[in-house]
Amino acid sequence: MITKAQLLQCAITKFTRFGSKHVTLDDLATELGISKKTIYSFFKNKEDLVTSSLESLLNEYKNDINGIVNSNGKDPVLCVILIYRRGFEYLKYFKPSFIFGLQKYYPKASLLFDNFSEELAHKTIQDLLIEAQLKGDIRPEINIELIVKIYFFRIDNLVFKENNLFEIYTKDVLFRHLVLYNLKGIVNYSYTNRYLELEF
Repeated sequence: MITKAQLLQCAITKFTRFGSKHVTLDDLATELGISKKTIYSFFKNKEDLVTSSLESLLNEYKNDINGIVNSNGKDPVLCVILIYRRGFEYLKYFKPSFIFGLQKYYPKASLLFDNFSEELAHKTIQDLLIEAQLKGDIRPEINIELIVKIYFFRIDNLVFKENNLFEIYTKDVLFRHLVLYNLKGIVNYSYTNRYLELEF
């Protein structure tokens, strides 16, 4: 008998690769060798499955973020770099249709994703950058709130805008340009870490 966790894992893998609208419950049932009735024993409908799958993925990323901050909390700039590095690992496997499909067909899942993105940028990342500024790692004249709005809020919209930038550029090139170069522009000249040293 399949578990709910196994079903969620299969669903999020399929949804992120092919788009949640393009993967049917029949597809999932066939893939897992189960009946649709089994899926309905865990979830009310497809939107419930999409939302739960996304929630599972976001919780996994939140756990990663907490681990990063707990392990590297003395260097908030490094925490920001590692959080986005891990985020790029997730985004690399997303098809743009997954994000756009949430917005168009699954409002509950879309709201969940929007709330997560908002919290990540305007709470987690902003707090880390403020902490770095207070420590003197970021120049005092930098407006952290504005930096977050310009460079760190909804990176997913930027990379998936018209073309999937992951199909045009490597993950490392995107990471350098969207995260490292922007951080390098705001840190104090005396600040460095292993990522900024390697890139410049």
